[in-house]
Amino acid sequence: MPRQVAERADILPKLAEIFRKRGYEGASLSEIGAATGLGKGSLYHFFPGGKPEMAESVLAEVDAWFEGNIFAPLRAIPAGDAAEARARLAEMCRAVDAYFKSGRRVCLLGAFALADTRERHAARVRDYFRRWVEAVARALVVAGRAPADARTEAFDAVACIQGALVLARAADNPPAFAGALARLQARLTA
Repeated sequence: MPRQVAERADILPKLAEIFRKRGYEGASLSEIGAATGLGKGSLYHFFPGGKPEMAESVLAEVDAWFEGNIFAPLRAIPAGDAAEARARLAEMCRAVDAYFKSGRRVCLLGAFALADTRERHAARVRDYFRRWVEAVARALVVAGRAPADARTEAFDAVACIQGALVLARAADNPPAFAGALARLQARLTA
């Protein structure tokens, strides 16, 4: 019997996990219903736009977490405070490790970027990664890097995180993700 859900927000973490596990195309409404404990009528009550609205809502929630916990803190570093920049870059690495459950959780935006349906969410995914690179680059400039070098290093940092997630999952070796993050943190805070 479907269970009662008080708010749409209660469903989003379960939707995120089914999209992480199955991808956008692979997540059928019956699987979504089973994962959330809701029937199709209840799903459409919360998400009248169907699966596209579900995916957009989940992506918006992930984006909001990263904006609040990663991007905004990096952008808010006071100019000239290199020590604070290094501290926030280290905190970014710790927060990313926690968010991705030490390499055990797939990056949903990364997965959507690679899927055959990538164009459906391309603008959101592009914006997410652009803001991440820009926030890291700004922090690196405050930490003392030249702007051009900071931009390249920031791109490499986000690529390292995403690549380490994929490799750790592919090899079923979550500690490899932690190791890559530790090495990245050392480079960013040097």
